[in-house]
Formats: sequence, C-alpha cells, structure tokens
Amino acid sequence: MPNGFPRPATAAARGPLATPAEIAEYLGVPVKTLYQWKYRGIGPKVHKVGRHLRYRWREVDTWLDQQTSYDLTA
Repeated sequence: MPNGFPRPATAAARGPLATPAEIAEYLGVPVKTLYQWKYRGIGPKVHKVGRHLRYRWREVDTWLDQQTSYDLTA
C-alpha cells in the first residue's frame, strides 16, 4: 500500500486488482504461501499482468467462500 493507508474491507471500495502482498494481508498468510498455493493450484485464481501477478478481489472472495470449514463439534 503505497500511501500507508489500509485498504477498505468491502469489495465495492477496493480496486478491481490486488497485489500478492494485499491478498496475503487480507487472508492473514505470508506472501510465500500464496506462491505455494499458486504452484500447487489450490489457492485463489491469479492473473499475470505483464510480469506481475494480480488477483481480482471478487475471485479471492469467491475462493474464500468455497473453502470448507472443519467441524469442531465432533
């Protein structure tokens, strides 16, 4: 975040594309984890813009919604 201000959490207030650092912060994981997920094909969909990786916020949110949760009551 070049200006030092955190990005808004709502999809409407965010820009359409995000950097790996922004997504890592949003998901609470290291950037290295995103690269591992990309390599293994298990993370949110990523796009190459020139030589840079970018994520679409709506695709990240969709991926996050599709993740299963563990049943902690068993």
